[in-house]
Amino acid sequence: MTDTRARTAAPPARRTTELVTDEAHFAGLAPQWARLYARCGSATPFQSHAWLHSWWRSYGTPGRLRLVLVRDGGELVAAAPLTLVRRPVPALVPLGGAISDYGDVLVDDERGPEAVAALTEALSRAARTALVDLREVRPGAAAERVYDRWRGPRRRLADSLCLELPALPMEELAARLPSGKARQRVRAQVRRLDALGVKSRTVLPGEVDAALGRLLELHRLQWQDRKVTGEHLKPRFRDHLVRAVGPMVCAGDAVVTEFRMDDEVVAVDVTLLSRRLAGGYLYGAHPRLRECRADVAVMLLDACAARITAPGRDTLSLLRGDEPYKHHWRPDAVPNQRLLLARRRTAPLLAAALGDAAARRRGKALLRQPERKERDGGGGT
Repeated sequence: MTDTRARTAAPPARRTTELVTDEAHFAGLAPQWARLYARCGSATPFQSHAWLHSWWRSYGTPGRLRLVLVRDGGELVAAAPLTLVRRPVPALVPLGGAISDYGDVLVDDERGPEAVAALTEALSRAARTALVDLREVRPGAAAERVYDRWRGPRRRLADSLCLELPALPMEELAARLPSGKARQRVRAQVRRLDALGVKSRTVLPGEVDAALGRLLELHRLQWQDRKVTGEHLKPRFRDHLVRAVGPMVCAGDAVVTEFRMDDEVVAVDVTLLSRRLAGGYLYGAHPRLRECRADVAVMLLDACAARITAPGRDTLSLLRGDEPYKHHWRPDAVPNQRLLLARRRTAPLLAAALGDAAARRRGKALLRQPERKERDGGGGT
């Protein structure tokens, strides 16, 4: 018997939003998060699930997780990985904190305008009593599209400075240097590394945990009796790095490189990778290299430049920091942004955050004055 009932087309998939506060739910999002991450061209390695979930386990405050998700037919098409802080004002800030060089949201490039609109509305609902404070946003990031659609009070401030080079082989990076003497010096340093017998190799996935342990020990040695970022010496940072980088290496989002001299590991480097950029995140180098007058910066950049070539990856980021040695390579200065978003009822929080930011800028300027006077030969108190 023939079925003569009229057939109707299936209804279109329904777009839904969700606020996740449960850590176990966050852990279970890994496969969906990886698919979304792969479809967001502006994403940096600091938005990968491995990095963010590991950071949460080391640094998150129980009860403060806030993941704003957008789904289309069950598929994740946008996400804002946030946590709630109370000071200096109640705010939703990106996961990743101070040890992450870039903060952002994720948006499926193929669902662009619709996904951005849904994520913006969901963020507005999540921020009923808190400011949305997106720190360290790289120019061109997906968060800029949320900022453009935001209907309430908003402000854009400058954040940390990042320095960037084009993704070129070492010989072409050297050719960009301003003088023949500088180019000759780099080439001489490459030859010196060869003469010292320094060899690099990519660490295999099963060796990553042990290599990271050596990296952190070498990092401690290289900064012994000098000012160092104290967080890098803490057990919670070690736990985070080991948990995050192993899965990132397996996914192609990181590469760990060992440098050997006379069959001894004298340096280890972690470079993070995304579709558009690579960034040397952390390294450890034995003082023996300095004693041999080896240029560690040239060694690391040479190895990194040899490993980052991939279609579409056009940036070698030196990440945050304005250190003088980075400027030897003639990088482009690319300031990150701080995007502040408020509702009308939370506008006083925005005003308070702007006041706090201005006070911090004034404080830093005052701290720099004695340094400038000392460099200029002037007196100071």
